[in-house]
Amino acid sequence: MTDDRFMRTRLLLGDDGIENLSKATVMIAGLGAVGGYALEAVARAGVGRLLLVDFDSFDITNINRQILALNSTVGLKKTDVAAARVREINPSCQVIIKDMFINKESLNELLAETPDYVIDAIDTLGPKCDLMEALQNRNIPFISSMGAALKTDVSAVRMTKLSQTRNCSLAKHVRQNLKKRGVKIEDIDCVFSAEQCKMKHQAVIAGQDGKKSTLGSLPTITAVFGLMMANEVILKLAKGK
Repeated sequence: MTDDRFMRTRLLLGDDGIENLSKATVMIAGLGAVGGYALEAVARAGVGRLLLVDFDSFDITNINRQILALNSTVGLKKTDVAAARVREINPSCQVIIKDMFINKESLNELLAETPDYVIDAIDTLGPKCDLMEALQNRNIPFISSMGAALKTDVSAVRMTKLSQTRNCSLAKHVRQNLKKRGVKIEDIDCVFSAEQCKMKHQAVIAGQDGKKSTLGSLPTITAVFGLMMANEVILKLAKGK
């Protein structure tokens, strides 16, 4: 019997588009609120090889916004849960998991997998900038998520170049950091929210990497970030770009 799981996508993108997606390798760095939704979309689009990178496990506080976080997955490794979900969506997809922290030392191993496109859903400044710098230096196409916390207006979420972002604290720090490294921020695609943030609620919680400030966020906004990035990647890969 014919496998029709990608029939609707084939009708839109054509046989060539589906073929291009099936041969593509996409790396997703960060499998949390934004990266989880990006993963969901590229898996359902028929991307044939996925490199999934995260060092963390699910916590009960993730359930409000992370598609992979459930009562049944609390305490489990994000990479393991993500891989299992992809195989349920598309058993033919080759899934490579890297349960590791992204930094300068681990990037050579990760990028040796030669991804065709990278979705950067990291929310920590240093590792994020390390990854972005390495990808640009290697001419690997990528798109990055900026800050989704404290945002409530879905209509303010948009895709642009990093140099054109505004009203986003994370984007500001990323721009400053990358400029010092000599990275061309005008060439970097990203998703950000132009909403002027007024809410300041935060809490300090203990995580695997010590205490950190945690900001409030909505499942709707983080999902839109992830889906917008995935949409861009799917369309470009389908066209063979």
